[in-house]
Amino acid sequence: MQIKFLELQNFRNYDHLSADFSKGCSIIYGENGQGKTNILESIYMCSFGRSHKNSKDGEIIKSGCDEGHIKAEFSSEYNSHRVDMHLKKNRSKGIALDRVPLKKLGDLYGRILVVMFSAEDLAIVRRSPADRRRFIDLQLCQIDPIYMEDISVYNRILEQRRELFKKMDEENDRHAFDSTLDIWDMQLCEYGSRIIKRRREFIEELNDIIFDIHYDISGGKEKIKILYEPSSDEDSFYENIIRNRERDRIYKQTHTGPHRDDMGFYDGNTDLKIYGSNGQQRSCAISLKLSEIYIIEKLKKEKPVLLLDDVLSELDRGRQLHLIERLNDVQTIITCTGMDEFIEEKLGAVKKIHIEKGRIID
Repeated sequence: MQIKFLELQNFRNYDHLSADFSKGCSIIYGENGQGKTNILESIYMCSFGRSHKNSKDGEIIKSGCDEGHIKAEFSSEYNSHRVDMHLKKNRSKGIALDRVPLKKLGDLYGRILVVMFSAEDLAIVRRSPADRRRFIDLQLCQIDPIYMEDISVYNRILEQRRELFKKMDEENDRHAFDSTLDIWDMQLCEYGSRIIKRRREFIEELNDIIFDIHYDISGGKEKIKILYEPSSDEDSFYENIIRNRERDRIYKQTHTGPHRDDMGFYDGNTDLKIYGSNGQQRSCAISLKLSEIYIIEKLKKEKPVLLLDDVLSELDRGRQLHLIERLNDVQTIITCTGMDEFIEEKLGAVKKIHIEKGRIID
């Protein structure tokens, strides 16, 4: 998949921007704070319908404006797509795919394939379990519409369960609440068990791909294995939910389920989350992101657009080289503060886009 054209209006610090991109690599460069990342953010939103920063639409629209727009054209070997996104300050956004309005955000998932790799992602190995769960969920939602529906329903049930615990303090009919809770818990376990099973399968698929990538990046020194670390397996999920019910009632939260899962990174018996050096953890992050590309290609039969937000400047020469060498046949858009001769030499012919104060400088 490739992005051919992007147009922004009243988006972040842009009054208006029109840009096209190379089929290979495009480098967006300029000083910090000029709007480079904002371009990648808008492309990411064409895939997921929301910002990778979890920003609200009102924060994305240019200050002083009530509306903003993103228009983009994508193409692949099999089809082409046009995304039109109308951001509104005080109302839900409108999204059209190929000029057909979408009824819900989930209808966009899996249509525009994008992998984003930011400097913050280099720390995913040592960051919180929530960050690693988010990684799993985003990838599965791009490649598996059933998973996307399951995780959406599961999260709604989880919220309903939490609200029910709150109400139990306000009213005295304990029996009625227990009966209602039984219904929610059965549904929670139905959807949660499917999520656990699919995540386990995904980690197995990931291991098949990441081993060779990481072995190469580490210079043959490390044999990485990713372990899925669920708070409960699917077979004992309902039993654990019932056993923890009183505790959940006291604290008004659900202590067991896929919303508490994690993933571990191991070189042999060494837990790289705890004992890995900064360099080892960064190498894991690179391997993880590159694996995303191969998994999407394997399951969707096309490569995603790769967005690298100020990542290369955070890597030493060796890791830069390993990353760049894996970018063949993947449209890549890179942001950086300046043009590095080493990067230009290794990437070959690239399109250069100079950004200054929210404008393209010729």
